[in-house]
Amino acid sequence: MLKSSYTLSVMCIIFSLEILAQNSEIKDINTQLEYLTSNDLNGRLTGTEGSDKAATFISKYFQEIGIKPYYETYRDTFYITKQTMTYNVIGHIKGRDPLLKNEPLIIGAHFDHIGIKKAIDGDSIANGANDNASGTVAVMQLAKALKDTKPKRPILFVLFDAEEQGLLGSKYFAEKLKSEDIKPYVIFNVEMIGIPMKDKPHQAYLTGYEKSNFAEIFNAYADKEILIFLPQAKDYKLFKRSDNYPFYQSFEIPAHSVSTFDFTNYEYYHHVDDETQLLNPEHIQNLVNLWVEPLLKIANHSEKLIKLNN
Repeated sequence: MLKSSYTLSVMCIIFSLEILAQNSEIKDINTQLEYLTSNDLNGRLTGTEGSDKAATFISKYFQEIGIKPYYETYRDTFYITKQTMTYNVIGHIKGRDPLLKNEPLIIGAHFDHIGIKKAIDGDSIANGANDNASGTVAVMQLAKALKDTKPKRPILFVLFDAEEQGLLGSKYFAEKLKSEDIKPYVIFNVEMIGIPMKDKPHQAYLTGYEKSNFAEIFNAYADKEILIFLPQAKDYKLFKRSDNYPFYQSFEIPAHSVSTFDFTNYEYYHHVDDETQLLNPEHIQNLVNLWVEPLLKIANHSEKLIKLNN
């Protein structure tokens, strides 16, 4: 009886610690969402002070958790016009296999939004909570979850700017990697995951699902169906509309975005009412936790099992 009581006590303590950890993660997610969508950032329009503040916030977080900059600093500068300078924010975990040093896994999301719009009920700031503070925070949380791992291949955490201007940040970075003889293994880009899909609370859809076996391998690594096909994603050509696409164009590699915006579960796309209080931080946390293991397995597998379909 004493042994049983002791075992039960240990189990209760472990369970309590898990709950505390989960609550801490949700608090972290809420804090990050609230800052990135605050009116102080004025909608994170590329080239503005708000965009600069968002980049600083992400860079400081990477530094705090021990994610090293990929280049000399976290900011990789580029120009969208002759006068307008901006930057992607890039952190990384170094790979331990020298044979794979030029074949990183890239985990990305865009952190910019559309700035100021026509006022509705006195509010003119498009704060971009679902689009794409949710994806930005997911990448930040994935970096935290993976920071102490020692993967075989490098993992790059890339927060792209100027997606809303025409995928300019990802186009720039893809071209830069190509000039450096770096060919990514796969691209996992996170886009609008703040609200669960209806009747699919633990799943996300993959854009360009049919173009590779990414979902098949990812789901096998997870031992459950996490990534699914959504017909509307193909109908609306979403594969070409986010930061995965320039890498597919430049390298002909498996490059996909994941999302839970299914055209029925959220009505505030590019709208001033796209606010943090409408999102589900527990859902974001749940997806991040589900993704960690299969992403680490991708980074740890020397053989390129994920391939484009013929």
